[in-house]
Amino acid sequence: MSAEFNTSHDMIALARRNLNHDTWDYICGGAESETSLRRNRMALDHIAFRPRVLRDVREIDTSASFLGHKLRIPVMLAPLGRVQSFSPNGALDPDTVAEEFGTINFLSTVTEPSLEEVAANSPHPKIFQIYVRGDRDWLRELLGRVVAAKYAAATLTVDIPYYGNRERINTFQLALRHNVPRDSQKSVTWDTVKFIQDTIGDMPLMLKGIMRPEDAALAVEHGVHTVHISNHGGRQLDHTLGNIDMLADIVAAVDGKAEIVVDGGFTRGTDVVKAIALGARAVCIGKLQAWALGAGGAPALMRCMELLETEIETTMGLIGVTSLDQLGPSAVTAAMPVNMPHEMSAFPHLPDGRLL
Repeated sequence: MSAEFNTSHDMIALARRNLNHDTWDYICGGAESETSLRRNRMALDHIAFRPRVLRDVREIDTSASFLGHKLRIPVMLAPLGRVQSFSPNGALDPDTVAEEFGTINFLSTVTEPSLEEVAANSPHPKIFQIYVRGDRDWLRELLGRVVAAKYAAATLTVDIPYYGNRERINTFQLALRHNVPRDSQKSVTWDTVKFIQDTIGDMPLMLKGIMRPEDAALAVEHGVHTVHISNHGGRQLDHTLGNIDMLADIVAAVDGKAEIVVDGGFTRGTDVVKAIALGARAVCIGKLQAWALGAGGAPALMRCMELLETEIETTMGLIGVTSLDQLGPSAVTAAMPVNMPHEMSAFPHLPDGRLL
């Protein structure tokens, strides 16, 4: 199962042709001035590699692990809200690709089909992402379903007490905004974390949306298994730092007591290698995944993952490492970016530049 693309440029151009304007803006847009969205990309572009040479790189192992589960590459499929709007089979498409490629996918609370149907689609480990959309009884019922469906872990999204002001206004965004039960999201606290832990028992819990080392340290104190660095792809609070800018401080705060993943602007294999060098266990892709699904559903997403794998392997070989555990902070350094950032600036050969 694989679509034929030579590069990700081809895939993105096809996605733009396939998707209507509202869906395209939902995938590509950020909050207000989209500064957070652009800083995610700029932060990645501020990092340069420091390669070693004259090393035997004939055999390169791109595999990683997350919560004890093997990943073919250190890339997981981020939760996508409303994925059914741009993928033929909704959340079943990324689930099928995760099974066949060898990675983990996240299922959003606000997507279709049901969490039970996705669980039954394939046997590989998958993670359920929680948006709190009701009271404790609502949450208890949802978590009971997640446990019964045998998800590998749960992740609580913690950066959405208010719905971000996304000004690429369209009917899709307006409908989403009006349907958010805001009080339930505003009331999420560390008490909610404890309630979830008590309800799911031994199931690992992640927190998605951590952007401060103080909150990462608190997560460790509360027994959270994974800290997920994320500014919601720049779609919530505008004018945050880029996500990878927070990585080193959060790695220090966690001090090896929890696994760390990061998302936000990661679209190339070089981006992934930078994150691993700075201490992340894996990267989650959102926009890139959505573009792939919009270009051609599961086959296009499979091809996207294959292209990422090739880029990661090539980068590792050119840096002079043969496994991810050989990467470290010495492999990278600060540098000035050479392009103005936006959501597609990692793809300079798109036929019309930035596709709007």
